[in-house]
Amino acid sequence: MKSSPDAAAALSEDLGEVLRKHGVQEALRCLNAEVPHRYTAVFVLDGDLLRNLYMVDKLGEARPEQLAVVPLGSSFCQFVLRDGRLCTEDSREERLLDGSPYQGMVIAYHGVPLTHGDGRLAGTLCHFDLVRQSLSEAQFERLQQAGRLLSDPVLRAAAQGEGG
Repeated sequence: MKSSPDAAAALSEDLGEVLRKHGVQEALRCLNAEVPHRYTAVFVLDGDLLRNLYMVDKLGEARPEQLAVVPLGSSFCQFVLRDGRLCTEDSREERLLDGSPYQGMVIAYHGVPLTHGDGRLAGTLCHFDLVRQSLSEAQFERLQQAGRLLSDPVLRAAAQGEGG
């Protein structure tokens, strides 16, 4: 199911409005409300690590401690940064993820890169869950749009030590 350019622009404008008025965390809440996944999160690169800067949990629980700082080399995010995306409904069935300590812990994962203005990779925006979940093409397009929209505000927050 493909969204029309007009519909995509309207969605982007709506998210942009939420971002301007209420900030990154509220924009992530809006994104999370549109998908079945329990979590929506932002991870930023910090050398060989990924730091969780923002996370929304539909259940309102604290961030799992093992996801606060993740080694890049064992993360799902490394494949987003390498390939420009990672979409798996069930990580246990994804051979690409064999060897990752998060395979089987994080089951569903759909992620896109965040970039600096000059195109350098900066981190990831992802929906994930501890159970199998799918994402429609339209929902994935929305995630991609959000990644482009959120990159600058997220990187500003990271530089200022914000997030959380």
